[in-house]
Amino acid sequence: MSYGVIKGAGYVLVHTPDMIMHNGTTQTTEKIVNPESEYLKELHKHIRPFEDVVSYYPNQAYIGNVTPEELRGIDMPWHDKKMPNSTRDGKFGEIMPQDEFIALLKIVDVFDLVLLEADFTTKCKETLVNHKLITDEMIAKLKEGVNIDEIKHAVEKEHAEPIYHNDVLIGCVKRAHDVDANLTSHIIYENLVVKASGVIAMLNLLAKNDINPNDIDYIIECSEEACGDMNQRGGGNFAKAIGEVCGCQNATGSDTRGFCAAPTHALIEAASFVKAGTHKNVVIVAGGATAKLGMNGKDHVKKGLPILEDVLGGFAILVSENDGVSPIVRTDMIGKHTVGTGSSPQAVITSLITAPLDKAGLKITDIDKYSVEMQNPDVTKPAGAGDVPTSNYKMIGALGVKRGDLERKEMAAFVEKHGMPGWAPTQGHIPSGVPYLGFAKDDLTTGEFNRAMIVGKGSLFLGRMTNLFDGVSVILERNSGKVESNEGVSEEKIKSLIAEAIREMAKNLEA
Repeated sequence: MSYGVIKGAGYVLVHTPDMIMHNGTTQTTEKIVNPESEYLKELHKHIRPFEDVVSYYPNQAYIGNVTPEELRGIDMPWHDKKMPNSTRDGKFGEIMPQDEFIALLKIVDVFDLVLLEADFTTKCKETLVNHKLITDEMIAKLKEGVNIDEIKHAVEKEHAEPIYHNDVLIGCVKRAHDVDANLTSHIIYENLVVKASGVIAMLNLLAKNDINPNDIDYIIECSEEACGDMNQRGGGNFAKAIGEVCGCQNATGSDTRGFCAAPTHALIEAASFVKAGTHKNVVIVAGGATAKLGMNGKDHVKKGLPILEDVLGGFAILVSENDGVSPIVRTDMIGKHTVGTGSSPQAVITSLITAPLDKAGLKITDIDKYSVEMQNPDVTKPAGAGDVPTSNYKMIGALGVKRGDLERKEMAAFVEKHGMPGWAPTQGHIPSGVPYLGFAKDDLTTGEFNRAMIVGKGSLFLGRMTNLFDGVSVILERNSGKVESNEGVSEEKIKSLIAEAIREMAKNLEA
C-alpha cells in the first residue's frame, strides 16, 4: 500500500483582546484571589490593537507569509518590530479580528445558545459580506440579534457567560443545562470557541488548496478541550461538528486527545488510515483554547511588554492518497514515548528521535528539519521558560554527538541548520510540531529538503491520572514519484498468472 501524503495545510489566528481579560485562566483566577491587583489594573494598557497583531512577524510566519529562515533573520525581540506591508491574509490562512470571530460563534451555534446584540449583529453582517470564506447562508444564521436587556438578564439571572467587544457587553452564551456541570455556559463558550476556530482553519485549508469538501472521508479533531455531558464528559464529537459547518457531507470522524502531543498522534492516525485504504482523504483539525490567553501575562506586564498571548490558534491538515508529488508520511518510521521510557529529558528525546532513525538506518544529520515544540520565544523567554525550540534542538544535537553522528564542535551549526526559530502561540497543542507542515509541503517538493521529522510532546500528568509524560514523532520524506496501487489484483491478471504458471509447469515436466 502507498504511504499517505501531506496534501495541504490551513492555519488561523484569532485576535481576542477582550477574551484575555474575561476568559484566560490567569486573569479569571486573579480576579478571584486578588481582584484589586496591580496586574489587573495595568493589563488593559498592554493589549495590542489588531493592526499590531497582524504586523507581528511570528504571526505572519504562522499564516505562511514569512518563512522560518526569514524569521531567523529578524533580530529578537520581535514584539517591538512591525512587518512592512503585512496583511491579515496569508499563504496558508488568515488572522481574524475579534468581532468577526464572535459572529462566527453565533454562526456555528446549532442550539441557539449564543445571543448577540442587534446593532452588533448588523455591523458584523456588513463586515462578513467581504469575507471570502463566509457564505450568505452562514451570515443568515446570525439572524437579527436581540435587545441588550435580554442579554443582561441572561448574564445576571440565568448564569450566562458574557461576551465583550471593546470592553462593552454585546452578547452572551447561555448554559445548556440547569444542573449539568459539563454544560455550563463557561464550558459551552470554550467549546464553541474550539469549534469556530477549527471551522475557519478548515475553511482556509479547503479554499487555499482547492479541495472539494465532499471529497473528505474522515476528520480527526485534536485540540485540548472536550465536549460531552454529565454521563460522558469527554464523549465528543468536535470533528463531525466542524465538518458539518464546512460542508463535508461524506465525512465521519472522531476526536483524539493527548494534551500537546495530540496533533502528531492524529497525523500518524490519519496517515495510517490512508495507507491501510480505510479512507482516502483525512483531515486533522484543531481549534484554540481561551484558557491559555494571557497565560504568561503577569511576566509580560511586569517587564513592560505587550500581552503577546492575545490570539487563539487553529490549524487543519489534509492527508491523502499518494499523488506522486506531495511529501509522504512514513508511518513505518515513528518514535514513541512508551510507558516504560521514563520522564527525563534525555530519555524522552532518545525515544522520540532515535527509534525512527534506527528503523530507517539514518543519522540524526540525515533529517533536514526537526519540527518540535515551536513556541514563540518572544513569549516564553520573558516568562522564564527560555527558548523552547532551541533547547530541544540542543538536546537533539547532543544526542547526535553521543551517537557519533556529529562532532561536539558541530553542535552550534547543527542547531542552525536543522532547527528553526519558534513562531507559534503558546496554545498547548498548537505549537506541537504541526506549525511547520505548511512549509514542509513546500520544502519537500519545490525546496531542497528530503526529510523532516514532526515531534509532538505532552504532559499527561496534568490530568491527575498518571505521572507519565507522552510523545510521538514521525518522519516525512520527499516523494519519489512512484505510486503503488492500493487496489487488489484484477480477475484477468489472476487468470493470466495462472496460465503462465501452468505453462511453466508443463515445460518443467517435459524437461
